[in-house]
Amino acid sequence: MSEKQDKRAHLLGVGLDNADGHKRVTVAEEFSIVGGSSETHDRMTETVMKTFEELRSRGKSLAQVNRDELGEILDQSSPK
Repeated sequence: MSEKQDKRAHLLGVGLDNADGHKRVTVAEEFSIVGGSSETHDRMTETVMKTFEELRSRGKSLAQVNRDELGEILDQSSPK
């Protein structure tokens, strides 16, 4: 990748526990959340929003964080 090309990153969350027939989709610039029950979809969305808040507080973008650090942030951001 040349210096002039931007490194791009996008998070994708997929919920598989939907039994009510609703199609839930939340899309933003750096993430997409699809599927899941209402509760699951909301939890995934909350987790991703908190993750991006933490990245901003660290002065990093999704493209700048490594896999291990992202996993740590996602784990900390997930509602308990």
